[in-house]
Amino acid sequence: MSKTIRSMLAAVSLALLSACASGPKYSEVASTFPQLAASHGRIWFYRSGTMFGAGIQPDVMLNGAKVGDSVPGGFFYVDRAPGNYEVLLATEVERKVSFTLEPRQERYIRMTVGLGVIVYRVFPELVDPAAGRAEIIEASYVGARPK
Repeated sequence: MSKTIRSMLAAVSLALLSACASGPKYSEVASTFPQLAASHGRIWFYRSGTMFGAGIQPDVMLNGAKVGDSVPGGFFYVDRAPGNYEVLLATEVERKVSFTLEPRQERYIRMTVGLGVIVYRVFPELVDPAAGRAEIIEASYVGARPK
C-alpha cells in the first residue's frame, strides 16, 4: 500500500473518531443533573455511537431554536415549560417530530441515522421513556456542564 493511501486512510479514520462524542458517560454525570422543577418537563436528546453517518451532525432545533447538535454517541437535555413542541433536524431534507410536554414529564428523542438519496439523514423519533432511559446509558454527555 502506498504512503499516500495510508495517509488518506489515517486521515479518514481520525475524522470519523473525532466525530463521536467524547464527554463523560451518563452514569458519570446523571447524579449532577438538577432535579426537574414541578412546573417544567425535561426533553432528552440522544444518538447512538455508530459510525454510520458519523460525519452528519445537524443542529437540533426545538420550536425553531437551536438547543444542541446531533453528535454520534452523545446526549443532552433541556427543561421546558409544558406545551406543544416540535423537534426538527435538517440534512438534505427536514425531518421533525411533534409532541406535547406535561409538567414533570420526561420525553426522549432518539436521533436515528438513515440513508438518503445523496447523503445520510438524521431524523428525530419520540421513543417510550423506558426505551430512552435504557438506550441513553451508553451515550456521552455533550450538553452544558451541570452546575
